[in-house]
Amino acid sequence: MRKLILVLFTVFILANVAVADTIYLRDGRSLRGTLLGFINGRFAFRVITDRTTPASGNISTRDEGEIQFFRPNEVDRVEIDGRSLDDVRFETRTIDVPLGPNWIDSGLDLRRNERVQITASGTILANRSRITPDGLRTSDPASPLPRAAEGLLIGVIGDDSNSPILELGSSREFVADRDGRFFMTANRGSYSDTRGSFSVQVRRERDQSSLRDGNNRTDNPLGGQRNRPRSRQPGGEYPQVRTPQEISVDVPGQSRSTDTTIDVRAGDQITISATGAVVAGKRIGEVGPEGGRVSGFGSIVGTRPIPSAGPGALIGYIRLADGQVSQPFLVGSQLTLSVPADGRLYLAINDDDYSDNGGGFKVRIKY
Repeated sequence: MRKLILVLFTVFILANVAVADTIYLRDGRSLRGTLLGFINGRFAFRVITDRTTPASGNISTRDEGEIQFFRPNEVDRVEIDGRSLDDVRFETRTIDVPLGPNWIDSGLDLRRNERVQITASGTILANRSRITPDGLRTSDPASPLPRAAEGLLIGVIGDDSNSPILELGSSREFVADRDGRFFMTANRGSYSDTRGSFSVQVRRERDQSSLRDGNNRTDNPLGGQRNRPRSRQPGGEYPQVRTPQEISVDVPGQSRSTDTTIDVRAGDQITISATGAVVAGKRIGEVGPEGGRVSGFGSIVGTRPIPSAGPGALIGYIRLADGQVSQPFLVGSQLTLSVPADGRLYLAINDDDYSDNGGGFKVRIKY
């Protein structure tokens, strides 16, 4: 029985030692005791032992049982049962950032001159590409940052379309240049063929002016709406941080399929204009973007993609995420189109025999 009592007493002592907290001060002292909370912008700590070793070599116990208060700038770190208590002094939030039509709302309102640390991991799968937060070696002209790496983790502060876009990657520390909500996304124009997400840890020092006590802190000091969307598309409630794009594409006369590199969404408005001429075979000869006269075998049995349109005409279609294609449509020399489906825009020549074709069209696309 005496041995059992001794074992239980030893376990009790060790348990009390294990759960004790330690606060490390920037002046070199370390105190052992109990962290009571974060009250009125200060750490409240009940001292058991002052662990600082003075010149005499004896550990001081003069503050035993006393409750002391320390401001954050006096504290180097706090440990509870051997674990760092950075989440008392720092706010850390982990956000999943998939690639979709909207920027992802972090739920954090940043303040000007606030220091923010970003750490990101995970993979986004896009077709056969595996994209990490540092992006690919290629760039995407349709992305928010056309000259940066495709798929790179990026962020922006606020809803102003003139807000600069931040290149974040897998690790970045920056100082906020303005007040505003913090949004993130991947630097890629297309999102219809993607899956997976980045796991992003956002760490920033807590705003002491907004702390009243341990239970009354507001997570949204600017009073903004929570979980609001920021659209990646023009015309959204919070417009995408880039201006409408315009690109040029060459469509040769032999083209059954020319990739414009533009990913579109159902309902998007795009304008396509074309100039130049192609040779639609020896019999038809040279034609413009509207094509030649509608006649012959192809118009009867439907061997051309669009039997009702002239041979050699400029046409287009949308390749869907599952590999299927939409119904082709006539582009001609000028077309303003409401996109029928999500996918990639392709252009082609309306013909049933491309072997003897030549020339090409110069196409401009505004989207």
